[in-house]
Amino acid sequence: MTAYADVQDGSERLSGDELAALQLKRLRATLLRAYERVPFYRQAFDKAGVHPDDCHSLADLSLFPFTTKGDLRDQYPFGMFAVPRTEVRRIHASSGTTGRPTVVGYTDGDLSTWADVVARSIRAAGGRAGQIVHIAYGYGLFTGGLGAHYGAERLGCTVVPASGGMTDRQVRLIQDFRPEVIMVTPSYMLTLLDEMERQGIDPRATSLRTGIFGAEPWTEEMRREIEERLDIDAVDIYGLSEVMGPGVAQECVETKDGLHIWEDHFYPEVVDSFTGAVVPEGEPGELVFTSLTKEAMPVIRYRTRDLTRLLPGTARPAFRRMEKITGRSDDMIILRGVNLYPTQIEEVLLRTPGLAPHFQLRLTRENRMDALTVRVEARREADAGQREAAAAAVVRAVKEGIGVSVAVEVVPPETLERSVGKIKRLVDLRETPRVG
Repeated sequence: MTAYADVQDGSERLSGDELAALQLKRLRATLLRAYERVPFYRQAFDKAGVHPDDCHSLADLSLFPFTTKGDLRDQYPFGMFAVPRTEVRRIHASSGTTGRPTVVGYTDGDLSTWADVVARSIRAAGGRAGQIVHIAYGYGLFTGGLGAHYGAERLGCTVVPASGGMTDRQVRLIQDFRPEVIMVTPSYMLTLLDEMERQGIDPRATSLRTGIFGAEPWTEEMRREIEERLDIDAVDIYGLSEVMGPGVAQECVETKDGLHIWEDHFYPEVVDSFTGAVVPEGEPGELVFTSLTKEAMPVIRYRTRDLTRLLPGTARPAFRRMEKITGRSDDMIILRGVNLYPTQIEEVLLRTPGLAPHFQLRLTRENRMDALTVRVEARREADAGQREAAAAAVVRAVKEGIGVSVAVEVVPPETLERSVGKIKRLVDLRETPRVG
């Protein structure tokens, strides 16, 4: 059995006092860097009546204003950079499906730090130097593929840069190259599993032993589904482009009890989504991050919109854990006065016999009332009677557990569009009210 302490680096062994001292030193330097080099932050700090010199303790960070995705879009493309553009070695960006994309930049030092934290994440997940890592995150402007790629190489792994798509070929590469680790979104892993079974391949007989899944919320029920079908350890990785990319936090394979945040590089807070006030540790709220070591694009109190809570460290005692993301504050559905998240529906579906883990939620408006239809695929072995019973069970479980009535449509296998990246769980088909 691996002695996990033997594979932790020096920062993972810091005492609480040592970590706090390092964080404060880096936080003060980051605040000053942002104030002196990024006009947006100088104006924001001045408007809030604060100066970097006002930060005497980690708690003083709450005096400083938040940064939002809208702020980043307003500074498109390079307004948030704290270095000359010529010192930026790489640019990534969000998809920009709801407006201008958010652009992030990296210096040589940033890219090295990023590779380090992803390497640390893979190691915490159970990956080791010399193993083959199959990366099916998308490459390009999305940070997932390249972030995972350079981290795996930094750890000393052999990388298969499969990217997304061409699912049948991905299965063939897994069969032929025999990787021990796969890094991919959990929804696309389910698609790969379906393809393996379609080809007559037993997923439990593959070489895969570790799955590092991120880029979208996923539940404990989905973890059990993947682990049982694939016979692997399925662990969560967290990141977002605005803060760095994948590798901000990682679930440890020996505990699987939430994601340890690499707090020597990223300082977390959890705030009330409505008031912005910092909530006590252990209380749920919206996750906020401040970068501590980024050079090209430091971010101060970035509101992620992800919902979680902070907990004490376990496998890595120096670093606090964040609970698995339960949803996003901007993904919340308010259905006839009841708040619900797609992950709550997922939990119900994954524990209902006869249903596959592929689903989509459709919001419509009927007679001036919002209505939600759950479209979910049946498992291949489920007959008509089992599908009807499953639909009724979901209606009942959602009503009893969440307190709202929904319609459920069980569709044949492979009916719903498969995702090669972040899955779109919610489709809003309500008509936009006319103005005037």
